[in-house]
Amino acid sequence: MAGLFQVFFWITQDNRVSLIETSFEKVESLSYSPFEGYDKKVLSPEQIEEDVSMLSHFTTKLRTYSTADAKVILEATSKTDIPIDLGIWISGDHKENHLEIQRALKLLEKYPDNIANVIVGNETLLRADLEEEELFAYIDFVAEFTNKPITCAETWDVWERIPDLAKHVDFITIHILPYWEKVPIDRFNDFIIEKYTLVEKLFPYTKINIGETGWPSHGYNNNNAVPSLKNQAVAIRGFINLASEKGWDYNIVEAFDQQWKGYDEGNVGQYWGIFTSDRELKFYLSGDIELNQYWLYQMIAAIIIGALLTLFGLRNQKMNINHALAYAVTAQGMAFGIVMAVIYPFANYMNFGMWVMWGMGTFLMIPLIIITLAKANELFRNSLGVGPERLVPLDLRSDNIPFVSIHVPAYKEQPHVLAETLQALSRLNYPNYEVLVIINNTSEEYYWKPIEKLCQELGDKFVFMNITCTGFKAGALNAALDYTNKKAEIIAVIDADYVVESPWLIDLVPLFDDPKVAIVQAPQDHRDGNESIIKAAMNAEYAGFFDIGMIDRNEENAIVVHGTMVMVRLSAMMEVGGWGTDTIVEDSELGLRLFEAGYLAHYTNRRYGYGLLPDTIEAFKTQRHRWAYGAIQILKKHWREFTPSATKLTSRQKNKFVAGWFFWLSDALGPVMAIMNIIWVPVIIFVGVTIPTIPLTIPIITAFLVNVLHTFILYRIKVKTSFKNTILSSIASMSLQLIIFKAVFDGFVKDGLPFKRTDKGGKAKKAATATNPIKYETILGTLLLISFFGLIFTNYTGITEIYVFAATIFIQSIPYISAIIMRILEVQSLKNQKS
Repeated sequence: MAGLFQVFFWITQDNRVSLIETSFEKVESLSYSPFEGYDKKVLSPEQIEEDVSMLSHFTTKLRTYSTADAKVILEATSKTDIPIDLGIWISGDHKENHLEIQRALKLLEKYPDNIANVIVGNETLLRADLEEEELFAYIDFVAEFTNKPITCAETWDVWERIPDLAKHVDFITIHILPYWEKVPIDRFNDFIIEKYTLVEKLFPYTKINIGETGWPSHGYNNNNAVPSLKNQAVAIRGFINLASEKGWDYNIVEAFDQQWKGYDEGNVGQYWGIFTSDRELKFYLSGDIELNQYWLYQMIAAIIIGALLTLFGLRNQKMNINHALAYAVTAQGMAFGIVMAVIYPFANYMNFGMWVMWGMGTFLMIPLIIITLAKANELFRNSLGVGPERLVPLDLRSDNIPFVSIHVPAYKEQPHVLAETLQALSRLNYPNYEVLVIINNTSEEYYWKPIEKLCQELGDKFVFMNITCTGFKAGALNAALDYTNKKAEIIAVIDADYVVESPWLIDLVPLFDDPKVAIVQAPQDHRDGNESIIKAAMNAEYAGFFDIGMIDRNEENAIVVHGTMVMVRLSAMMEVGGWGTDTIVEDSELGLRLFEAGYLAHYTNRRYGYGLLPDTIEAFKTQRHRWAYGAIQILKKHWREFTPSATKLTSRQKNKFVAGWFFWLSDALGPVMAIMNIIWVPVIIFVGVTIPTIPLTIPIITAFLVNVLHTFILYRIKVKTSFKNTILSSIASMSLQLIIFKAVFDGFVKDGLPFKRTDKGGKAKKAATATNPIKYETILGTLLLISFFGLIFTNYTGITEIYVFAATIFIQSIPYISAIIMRILEVQSLKNQKS
């Protein structure tokens, strides 16, 4: 069904068009340049002869622009009867002008029957290469040595501005190019009539020849003047009829597309030929025109790719028809983008820079597509699909009361914060548990002495430990196993800042009645989210993961284990080797090992504990760096278990973990693509080359739009939070893009980075304004905004592709603008606290 949308899109395109026809088999004259490629390589005599022979079937005359061009053409085709208008290129280089004239005189002497007219100078005054009198002198000088008709080629406005030029020529040659005048195609002939009539009134007794007119078949728009094959055919066909009706002499620019003109005339300069550079005729002067002769193959390719993306994305998933159809239609849309990106080099002339940007853009488009489809899948599954089936029910009961050992690791934790945590644990309504307070690597009595006293006051359930160990948090947790009560069957872990609710254990421990269950995870939440707007933003950002992502992963038994509010079966944990100390995310890595051992995990989104949020943006970033860096550590350690031949994990589990890693990687690619586009901006502004629009813009814009829909729809449906909190969540989430890039980069190139704790509970507030935590985000955001405004304000001709590219750059700046907003909110929050 989704494929039908693709078919409908393609077959409703204006691909075969019927246009005004001309009864003439030949045009009067065509511009011909004997060059090829971007390096302007001169064609061989054999190729020139083939070109002229072919063109003789389409035109009665050729126009050249320099004597060097004319020389190689005449030498190769002197035996043909097709004449040329001999162009003499006149510039500001007087020495070269002298050589041009000397070559012209020799050609006039050697090929008198092959030369119809002599054109001294081509838009010389338009370029302001010479003063008027200098050009007059050159024209008069050439006229003394030949009896051929002499003219000079200038745009119509030059003849209007400098009428004395007509006194030095036998006939007037005017250029009327509506495209360069920003004239829309429907006014093409009207504009030519208007300007021809203007010149005709100025010189009523002088013959006038239209030396250049035409329309490009491809490239940038010039305000309302839009290049296309259809518009080129409309222009050429309509003009030939008009010229015949008016009895005008004319020359069409040009015979063949000239790739080298891309450097001089921007992207559009390459596409003025009625033949491609491969010598394929773009359209005939009569009959219907097929704008894209390969559309059927492109449609089939898009349908097949879309079907494969759909099968890959939906395989092994529980779904209903609404979810499946919505995802399939999205996959077909992405497939269309893929096909357009792949065919881009076949529809455009590509120089080296364009190949580099297209190649990199297309390569980076792959993970963007994967992530966008994964986000879309999660969106449709949660909004249109089957509801979750594995969420923990709220009324579990059991006759078993296994012993639970609750481990609370603390490293230089604020005593008042840890004291709240322990007092809450003392109020649990579960009868069979102990609490191990694991003070580690903390020599200062300020931190541990009050806690030791509190543990004594709370009774025998509380075991105070003050140890020195290696391996960071994982090392402390492993050391605690030696102090754990021998009756313990379940290890529960909470962070030192978490205040738990009394039903935590009594509600969730019954899940361990199933011997295959090794993990029970409750969500993180925070009790200080209303303290300031910056903390509200952080809290809203966390909520999305625990109310959307974790519920989604739980359906496939593939949750990410977090080292707080988690319970683990002790025997299963020891079976797989305990807490790992070779990564800084020991909790998530242990969870993956338990999944690989075949165990089950359960997740509830009911809140049973509330911790403290990071004190500052710097702490927020440090925490996210640890998570992303640890994810890459896990990927490097366990990648073999995700190969097709690996059997420890189910295919659904593999999909969820791989998708999770791709989320990290896609965030990391954001700065890479931003820097690529920043580099490309001055090339576009100052050189005027083409942007590979599809691979460099559309995936970014599409991914952004899907993310917006994903966030606002699912936060409304699943998180059930306010619009304000949804906005704050988005700002907080996007502000982390650069630190995630650093974490992913560090993960691949640096081993063994230390565990950095997240400052909470007021410890970092004094240092919050000491340094700028968003220095690099500010720099990158500023460069992107400069690039955006630079593109907008220098786009004098209203090129659509540049506006699209500018929009892409603005979208890429949003994460760094978000970081600046977060910093502003942080500073404002600190001011409010002081007041």
